[in-house]
Parts: sequence; C-alpha cells; structure tokens
Amino acid sequence: MSTRTVRGADGTRLRAWSNDGDGDPVLLCNGLGAPTAAWPLITGRDSGFRVVSWAHRGLAGSERPADRSRVRVEDHADDARAVLDAYGMPSATVIGWSLGVNVAFELALEQSSRVRSLLAVAGVPGGSFSAMFAPFGVPRRLRTPAGRLSSRLLPVVGPLLPVLVASLPPLHELLTAEGVRGPAREAAHPAALYAVLHEFSRHDWRWYRHLALAVAEHAPLDVAPVRCPVAFVAGRYDTLVDLADVRAAARTVPDARLRTLAGTHFVPLQYPEVMVEELRALVAREPGGP
Repeated sequence: MSTRTVRGADGTRLRAWSNDGDGDPVLLCNGLGAPTAAWPLITGRDSGFRVVSWAHRGLAGSERPADRSRVRVEDHADDARAVLDAYGMPSATVIGWSLGVNVAFELALEQSSRVRSLLAVAGVPGGSFSAMFAPFGVPRRLRTPAGRLSSRLLPVVGPLLPVLVASLPPLHELLTAEGVRGPAREAAHPAALYAVLHEFSRHDWRWYRHLALAVAEHAPLDVAPVRCPVAFVAGRYDTLVDLADVRAAARTVPDARLRTLAGTHFVPLQYPEVMVEELRALVAREPGGP
C-alpha cells in the first residue's frame, strides 16, 4: 500500500492511497472515515484490481479545508476526480459505501465518462438522512431530525470507541468463536472489525460530526440518466439505510441489479467475498469488458 498527497480543487491536501495492484482500475469512495481494512479482499495488492482511494477532508491524514463549508458531497466528488487524475486514471469502476454511494452517483452524473460501472453498497444516491432508522419504525418526516440529533451526539459517543475496542475478546477468540449465528456472527468479521474500530477510535469526533451533518444537506438525486452498469448491495438489517429507498433507486437506474444480504450497514466487512463477486460481475458488464 502506498500513499501520496493529492490536492483537491480548492487546494486542500488529501491523503490518497493505492494498493499498487495490477488489473482493472477501481476508485473506492469509502464510508465516512472508514479505513481500507473495511474492504479486506478488494484492497489487497493481489486482488486483481488496481484500487485507489483517499481519506475524507480532515480525517486520517487529509487536511481540513480552509473554508469549513467545503465538505459537501459535491466537494467529495471533486476530490474523487482529483484522485483519479493523480493516479492517471481517465475512468474507473467506482465503488461507493454509505456516504460513498452519494459521492459515486454525483461523479457519475457530473462526469459520466469517468465511471465505467458503479457498485453501490449500503447507501442511497442522496437523501441519506431521510433513509435512516427505517427498521425502528421511525416515520420518514422524523428521520432527518433524528439523524441530525444522532450526529450531534458523536462527540460524546465517539470517544467511547477505544473502551469498546479494549473490551473486545482477544482476536484469536473471535476467530474461533462458536455458537454465534446469523447477522451477529457476520458482524464480527474479526480482523476487519478490529482494524476498523481502531481507526475510528482515532477520529476527531467534533470534526467528524461536522462532516456527517453536511451529508444531511445532500438531496435525493435523479439517477435515471445514469447509463453505466450499476449494482446495489444492501443489508436487510441496516438501520442507516431504508431498503425501500435502495429498491426505488435500483428501479430508477436502467438495468440495475439489486442484491440483498442478511447483513447490517457493515456488509463490506461481513461479506467480503460477495463484494469481490459483485465487482467482477460489474467489470464483465462494462463496454469492452471480459
């Protein structure tokens, strides 16, 4: 894994990385503040893909913008373009997870020539806060206020993550744990879970809240004009994304594929083999693909 500094359109210095692999070019628009370990099979050097990505503004080594308002989804899409340019990729297969789904579709709508195909994982193309908490029966009109409230609590809840990490059983016990079944078992994909929690525990949670609240301003996108191959993957137990909204988006995009899994919002960790499978299937559907 190698890193480099990439400048965004406004001059913000971003920490970008590449898996230094060979194969089809892939741009990963990750979940907000998520590390590479969330994609254990795709980001490896021998994955068969050349994967590039970046840390969001103000997180994990990327600089905060001089203008604090430059943290909109549209700004992240500008950063995605800057990363593609820095690595000499005219176009790429694009993966989006959570917030990254918003970013990926913004890129596909703004500059379709750069997106060969799009894998949208546990996210919706805009209107993210209105899709939250559906499994709890929260009425849609109350979801955005509830999401804003939850985001404002991040500076209180976030610092507790190191305590959670310290309280987890030793890694070898997780690897050999028996008796846990279903989504609970999947949610404890051990090595990735450890790495992701450790990375999240280091964030400045006041800044993270600032980034999260900016997502609330991103309105639902009209994705009907998207013409590249698209696949959606959603978890049936995802509390942050309404499966009905994912289905609606999949119906809107011509010939889009939808796959639902017995997982949570963290399906990339829970089903790494499925992520590789869906990515390869998308590449095969690209014009000129195998």
